[in-house]
Amino acid sequence: MEEMPVKDKEIWGDLIGEREDCMVYGYTKRLLDLTVSATLLLLLSPLLLLAGLIIYLEDRGPILYRQTRVGMNGRFFNILKFRSMVPDADARLQEVSHLNELDGPVFKIRNDPRITRVGRVIRKLSIDELPQLFNVLKGEMSLVGPRPPLPSEVEQYEDWQLRRLSVMPGITCIWQISGRNELSFDDWVRLDLQYIDNQSIWQDCRILLLTLPAVLHGRGAY
Repeated sequence: MEEMPVKDKEIWGDLIGEREDCMVYGYTKRLLDLTVSATLLLLLSPLLLLAGLIIYLEDRGPILYRQTRVGMNGRFFNILKFRSMVPDADARLQEVSHLNELDGPVFKIRNDPRITRVGRVIRKLSIDELPQLFNVLKGEMSLVGPRPPLPSEVEQYEDWQLRRLSVMPGITCIWQISGRNELSFDDWVRLDLQYIDNQSIWQDCRILLLTLPAVLHGRGAY
């Protein structure tokens, strides 16, 4: 897909550019992504079908929600989620924009009125994120990596924050297991950069193992 437009292309190239990751790590990470995502989709297929059915029965709206996100090196892709908001949520964003509870370019409200009853449950348990396993299979995302931002968010990034786009975005990350929305945006980015600077299969496996208890605990999830 097309690349994210950045005002200063020279800065973009300096901060992101082509990474020289270890080939062994890159191939091993991709093998881990394919194996785990395919296995999870198979094992969780009853849950996925049940979630889709309940979402549809609540308001007869779409089951899946597609949204343009910015991936590795600024490339656009369509992220998949189970729909957790009313069908016209995007059109109603302006109505609630003044209620934002997070700093920086990210928008989040603890009691967003656009979230459905089913949506509150699947968000709390991160079930809404499970369709992103298909994004992983397609090679648009990894199991572990910085969460992919919206184009409008990237347009507000400071130069140092752009480096979080130098790797494949992920379903889970250090932020996910460290308090999520309880952290400031700058702390969120610093955790992503810490991950990028210390990438290893061991670190990826550790984050994956810590994600389940973090999700069950629900800290910072809304």
